[in-house]
Amino acid sequence: MHNKLANNHSLTKPYLAGVTVPVRELHSGHRSEILSHLLSLNEEDRRLRFGTQTPDEVIHHYVDGLDFNKDAIFGVFNADLKLVGMAHLAYLPQITNEAHSAEFGVSVLPEGRAQGIGTALLERCAVHARNSNIQILYVHCLANNKGMMHLAQKAGMTVEYAYGDADAYLTLPPANTGTIVDEAANEQWADFDYALKENLKLANQAWWWFLGKPRHAR
Repeated sequence: MHNKLANNHSLTKPYLAGVTVPVRELHSGHRSEILSHLLSLNEEDRRLRFGTQTPDEVIHHYVDGLDFNKDAIFGVFNADLKLVGMAHLAYLPQITNEAHSAEFGVSVLPEGRAQGIGTALLERCAVHARNSNIQILYVHCLANNKGMMHLAQKAGMTVEYAYGDADAYLTLPPANTGTIVDEAANEQWADFDYALKENLKLANQAWWWFLGKPRHAR
């Protein structure tokens, strides 16, 4: 990785998670939702997310191999608790005398696009990375992945193109009290949002069950 290049393009201000889209950290209990999300991607979206044609069995293998203790995975749920956006923050092996880096990968279902979900996931990952002592956030994707390139450039990342691929880098400032409080607040808010949606979904199911229940003849 070109750490020297990345180190010349630092953020001019703290990169904090947005407050318009609740982003929840996922755990191993969310594997089925993650699998469902990725399998819902069409052929082109899978190619853009993983950089190659990705059949169902490869996605199954990817989800089975997710290590929630080693990496961080984040998600955005809609009102029906469907995972419409997810990001994988994969920590790269530490190299002596090199900056500690993490790779960012993201996917958003069509019904969740143009709503700031990708930006919110990137911001959430950036804050988590800072609090995890990550110095460089890294993205590798196909050069024709316009959505990812727009997201990277919007975040101030430096982008390099070569042989149909693109690498983007963002140097992160060290963690501070603000980023720690910001992440804790976002975690609480996302958990509250999820619980609210879950209760609303259960209430709606109960209401529709009541309306659909056959009435006894008098």
